[in-house]
Amino acid sequence: MNLWMRVLPLVLSLALLGVIIVLWPSRTVADLQVLAWVNIALLFFISVLLFLYGLRLLFQKTHIRPGSRLRAKLVIGLVGMLLIPAGTLQIAANQMVEKGMNVWFDVRVDTLLDRALSLAQGFYERIDHDLRQNLAHYMHDSGLLTDIANLPASYSNLNARMIGILQHEGWQSIQFYDRNGRLVAAVQSEGLSSFEAEPFSEQALLSLTMDKVSSELFNQQNEEMLLAYAPIRIHQRIVGLIKVKVTLPLGLIQHARAVESDYTSYKGLERHRQSIRDLFTHAMLFITLIIVFLVGLVALGFSRRLTSPIGHLAHALKKITDGDLDVSIPNAPNDELGDLVLSFNRMALHMKQNVEALEKAQLDLSEALSSSRQRQYVLETLLANLQSGVLLLNEQGEIRLINQSLRNLLTLQPNDWVSGRNFSDLSRGKLHLIHDFYDELSHQQNETLQRELEVSIQGEKRHLLARGARLNASGLSGFSGYLLLLDDVSQLAEAQRHRAWSEVAQRLAHEIKNPLTPIKLAAERLQRRFRKQVDHHEVFDACTHAIISQVERLQRLIVDFSTLARLPKPYCKQVLCKTFIHELCDLYSAYPRVCATQVDSDIHCYCDADQVRQILINLMENALAATSDSQNQIRLYLSQDDQMVYFHIEDDGLGIPREVQDHMFEAYYSTKAEGSGLGLSIAKRIADEHGGALSLISSSQPTHFCLSLPMQKQDPKPSNAKYPLEKT
Repeated sequence: MNLWMRVLPLVLSLALLGVIIVLWPSRTVADLQVLAWVNIALLFFISVLLFLYGLRLLFQKTHIRPGSRLRAKLVIGLVGMLLIPAGTLQIAANQMVEKGMNVWFDVRVDTLLDRALSLAQGFYERIDHDLRQNLAHYMHDSGLLTDIANLPASYSNLNARMIGILQHEGWQSIQFYDRNGRLVAAVQSEGLSSFEAEPFSEQALLSLTMDKVSSELFNQQNEEMLLAYAPIRIHQRIVGLIKVKVTLPLGLIQHARAVESDYTSYKGLERHRQSIRDLFTHAMLFITLIIVFLVGLVALGFSRRLTSPIGHLAHALKKITDGDLDVSIPNAPNDELGDLVLSFNRMALHMKQNVEALEKAQLDLSEALSSSRQRQYVLETLLANLQSGVLLLNEQGEIRLINQSLRNLLTLQPNDWVSGRNFSDLSRGKLHLIHDFYDELSHQQNETLQRELEVSIQGEKRHLLARGARLNASGLSGFSGYLLLLDDVSQLAEAQRHRAWSEVAQRLAHEIKNPLTPIKLAAERLQRRFRKQVDHHEVFDACTHAIISQVERLQRLIVDFSTLARLPKPYCKQVLCKTFIHELCDLYSAYPRVCATQVDSDIHCYCDADQVRQILINLMENALAATSDSQNQIRLYLSQDDQMVYFHIEDDGLGIPREVQDHMFEAYYSTKAEGSGLGLSIAKRIADEHGGALSLISSSQPTHFCLSLPMQKQDPKPSNAKYPLEKT
């Protein structure tokens, strides 16, 4: 069952919860509430069933009951087929009811009532606007303000002026109050006999405080009156308030009230229309839910009866997959599924008989191949632990076998030289010597071949001893091809070369050492005895000095030869590293371009001080020779890690060419006319015997050499540590 079928019940459950929220009953009609709560209960019950069923499907990812997926699809399909027409009928019925209600409650009636109510409200707003506008005009009338300012002397004039305004505007009454709310003057259309003083209303106090004209509607004895208030300001000071009363037309007010009452009644009927529609919707939904629930039960029973044989078949197939062949389905219905069950029982019986026959044949075959497997296991173990690289090729030159030692020797990647690839296509390029060896072996008449090869692997030259043999088809295997064995003899070749050079150095030193001293002494004696007797002193001095300097050079060369031939064993002890820095600073203090970083901490290294001093002096001399320009700098500093101490020497010279880098640590290789080519070779040999290393970190910008020495005693072997460039 895919993920969508597992999640579908949960999605439907959430959808039903959304429908419950939408259909949550209101508190308007009691009958509608009862029916709505019944529908919500049914929806909630179905939602819970779907949610539990969805969780069951999610947690039964590996152990699903046989036939449950088909049963679920059948139930979902049957209920879905019912929901489509039921939902269509529900929507159609709702639309019909909606259209009927729209016909019963025509929107034109609603529009007419709205317009009538708006007309009455507009008439009232017009009267209110005219009253406030006229009152705002009179509150700035100079004559009225003069009479009010001259009270009580001008009381009669004020009274006459107010009567004129009352008659001109047709108002009900005009009253003038002071700031304290006392009535000062008043006139009205009915005469003074019915006049009564009234206290300030909240609207009057608001108008007096805000200094603005305001109005309010007032009902008195079944009459609608409009009251307006205007504050009186004299000399930037509010001195009182004018109150005007206007009686609205009786017929207009009655008609406006009637329109408002009719509008309220109509809206109530319209709300009742919504209740009727909701009642019909809930009734239809109740019937639909009952039908869906009953159909779901019927579909579940039908699908269970239909899928039960399929579930038994699936369960039996699972047992066969797990290896249990004693499977038989006893009950078979009398239909097409029953025929399928009978066919399955026959298939299971035949499969059991075939498996028993296969097991017997396998047992015989295992006994026959037992000895062959043992020999193969011994051969594979031998090849895996063999230090020599082994490569097996067939007659067509395709690789059939390659061991891990050969991959390590040639630094091959896991995807390089894989079985089945042609060796001639893979061994071109840098490893062409190996291909040439294979080509010579395959074309010669002899059965074996041995050669010593010098190859370059990742920039490092290695000496390989290659041995090959031709394999002819014999025995049961019938395999014919070539077997290549490769051994790394680089260290052996290096040792032999050092031994040969040592013997040459010893013999050369022995042959040259004896005549050098008499030659030098004779040249010095000639200088002392015959210098004053010769005519050309410059020529005589130049010749004798040349003899003496060349003899001294030969003596130094003999010392280097002797050192290379018999390098003394280092006498190591704990030495302060800052001692070397101080000695080099004192020794090269005459060179301003030498800059050394002083070391204050007590950093020790385990070494022979004399031999390490020889290495550092050799590196400093090379740096001085490379930086003849005084503007180029030479830097000497230290760094360390947990196990090693690093001496760094950098110079800003021209650098070391690429072709020189591969040979600069070799004996008797030098780019200087007067050099012996032994300085760096002896220095590297001393570093290796100390258990450290001498390496070129950078060939230019700047040229950077690094000498690493151990901090504690350890085995004298080359260090593979990285060289940190941080200064201490």
